[in-house]
Amino acid sequence: MRNVTTYLFMLMICIYAPFVFGQKTITGRVTDAEDGKALPGATIKASEIRGTNTDKDGNFTLKNISDNITSLDISYIGYQTAKAEISSGTLEVKLFKSTFQADEVIINATRVNDKTGMAYTNVSAAAIDKQNLGQDLPVLLNFTPSLVSTSDAGGGVGYTGIRIRGSDATRINVTVNGIPYNDAESQGVFWVNMPDFASSVSSIQVQRGVGTSTNGAGAFGATVNINTNAFRQEAYAELNNSYGSFNTFKNTLKVGSGLIKDKFTFDARLSRVSSDGFVDRASSELHSYYLSGGYFGKKSFVRVNVFSGKERTYQSWNGVPEAKLRGDREGVLSYIDRNYLSEKDAKNLLDSDDRTYNSYTYKNEVDNYRQDHYQIVSSHNLSDKWTFNLNGFLVRGLGYYEQYRVDDDYSKYNLPNVVIGKDTLTGTDLIRRRWLDNYFYGSTFSLDFNSFKKLTASIGGGWNKYDGDHYGQIIWARNAGNIENEHQYYQSKGIKKDFNIYGKLYYQFTDKLNAFADLQYRNVSHNIKGTDNDLVQLNYDQTYSFINPKAGLTYQLADQSSVYASYSIGNREPNRDDFTSSTAGLFPKSERMQNVEAGFRTQQGKWAFSGNYYLMSYKNQLVLTGQINDVGNSVRVNVPKSYRTGVELEGAVAFNKFLKWNVNVTFSQNKIANFTEYVVNYDDGGYNTINHGKSDISFSPNVIAGSQFTYNLIKNLEVALLTKYVGKQYLDNTSTESRKLDAYLTNDVRLSWTIKPTWMKEIVFNLLVNNILDEKYESNGYTYGYFAGGALTQENFYFPQAGRNFLIGVNFRF
Repeated sequence: MRNVTTYLFMLMICIYAPFVFGQKTITGRVTDAEDGKALPGATIKASEIRGTNTDKDGNFTLKNISDNITSLDISYIGYQTAKAEISSGTLEVKLFKSTFQADEVIINATRVNDKTGMAYTNVSAAAIDKQNLGQDLPVLLNFTPSLVSTSDAGGGVGYTGIRIRGSDATRINVTVNGIPYNDAESQGVFWVNMPDFASSVSSIQVQRGVGTSTNGAGAFGATVNINTNAFRQEAYAELNNSYGSFNTFKNTLKVGSGLIKDKFTFDARLSRVSSDGFVDRASSELHSYYLSGGYFGKKSFVRVNVFSGKERTYQSWNGVPEAKLRGDREGVLSYIDRNYLSEKDAKNLLDSDDRTYNSYTYKNEVDNYRQDHYQIVSSHNLSDKWTFNLNGFLVRGLGYYEQYRVDDDYSKYNLPNVVIGKDTLTGTDLIRRRWLDNYFYGSTFSLDFNSFKKLTASIGGGWNKYDGDHYGQIIWARNAGNIENEHQYYQSKGIKKDFNIYGKLYYQFTDKLNAFADLQYRNVSHNIKGTDNDLVQLNYDQTYSFINPKAGLTYQLADQSSVYASYSIGNREPNRDDFTSSTAGLFPKSERMQNVEAGFRTQQGKWAFSGNYYLMSYKNQLVLTGQINDVGNSVRVNVPKSYRTGVELEGAVAFNKFLKWNVNVTFSQNKIANFTEYVVNYDDGGYNTINHGKSDISFSPNVIAGSQFTYNLIKNLEVALLTKYVGKQYLDNTSTESRKLDAYLTNDVRLSWTIKPTWMKEIVFNLLVNNILDEKYESNGYTYGYFAGGALTQENFYFPQAGRNFLIGVNFRF
């Protein structure tokens, strides 16, 4: 409670702090430089926390602006950004149309703004650069509202993930330049396949809840909309290097041509990231590149992006047993006995550090995967009011994970027993590889209309197809018998097609009232045939059609204050594992969510505040209940009713020109209306059932908070204190206190120093000390239980995160 009280106090300061130091009011008008027409909705930025938009006549007003602010940044989609020096009288700002801003035009149809009636956060490239020292994107986004990040290896490199409002990656839609990124079958997001991608990002928008209609997987918790390199008129080169704890290295080379002959640009990046990981043997060796070429005509823009990620990551997918984590030697010995650990595995468990234990010891227990992306994105000005965007893409994925297996039965691999003399062997030690070999391709489009008066609208959508092979091979066996080299013991094919079309519009009824409407139709077909890795025959052919409506209202209370509300419906199909693990009586249904968002935003002088209420009500949400299928795999089951509801508060204040503070906190409840737990009973071969009534949804903390204090010690030298609080989370849906992740509070310190020598643009030195108070915490885990011998055994596993650690970097920019 002390942590929650602290954050409440912090927010109260933001809301009531009497920091209206501003001494001037700025008024102005923004118009098209060529024909003089007003540009409604243009963005005016006076500082990081102060800004506004022009009204339907292109006019704007900013009150209580500090005398320290001498200029404004004015931007409008499809126009060159301008900087206007503040002077007495009304500012007249004229913007020039430009295809050079087409990167923003392409993603505009899938992004939201202050008039959409939804909760969102924009993250700039500048904000990402301050933290970008080798850790993956989920860690770099850690301080956005309602977000919790985690790392299997404990140090933020390798397999990392996020949850937003308690929703995992399979319920978070991710697009890159408006093109779907989620894995089509699992609907998950594997950030490890795009190492150092943050170095090629120009902006990210995180939409919480259903969000606006987009392409790809259904958004049931959030949408992460990523835009890559923006237009840069001047040639540039960068060399970024960093080193840190756990032998973590990052080396990045970036170059760009600038604008050539007023028509062409080229950008390139080459990256390498490596780390030993906090967890034993949880190493990562990551390589990536990004190439982009753009053509800018008078009315058309075409960009070709080619980027690739290659990862070789030692597996740390199994967590630390609870007894080991707590330093309970007797409990560890009991764990060894009941799980029949070999002498080698038992020694590894007993001798390892309590927080860095990794159950895998085979030297090549690795995940080895490569993913190549090819994108063509284009934008065409059909007239002053109409713009057409058309994109195509291909993703090629190929790789495997390798495992050493001790005394596995031949029958698990479609093999006969091996006879040696008079002895018949039923099993052997072996090494297997499980492969993914897939293609994902398709197209997205949008036709955008801007009346430059009351109406803006777009029609868009996309089609994509996933074609993926799953197969397994044995590459070595101690007692091979007649096993052929690279014996293939299972193979299946998944074909998934996804089509969607949507229409969106904004309409300004009056100077104060704006309406947003969005209607999407989505059709999904998923076909799976063959044999899975448990040698179970697969034959699934499912088709779904979804209608996803959304609508919102925004009302301007005053120049810098507004209220909004929206209502949305989202639908989501089951993923591949839901089908392949299902049983006859537990076949998965699609999920449905109704989402209500309502909030208030205001900016006053040197401070800003927003509050957002949300309700996400689910029908047939798929959750783990403890039930298993015929081969012992967990089965997700539809529960009739569940919900998430909460309040998200954000505040920002500029105390003076040196000290700034951003803070956010989420208070929520995340419940299943009536949850029944199924516990396997090995004594009678059935289940023991326990009704928990209304229970908490797993991995859904009731409190999430983040704080960022930044202080400019001297010119170009900034120090920041970054604080993150995450409340307790349950490992399953039973709300059982003995199956939880404890609440944790971490503090990071970041130092950034920029110097500008005469012989280059700048040199930037960055120091990041994570978890400076050395908090011992776990951000992820899992649990399972069973009855045997008349007693319940519950096994809890945790993923510990690193204690105090550092990253230091130097960036040369030419």
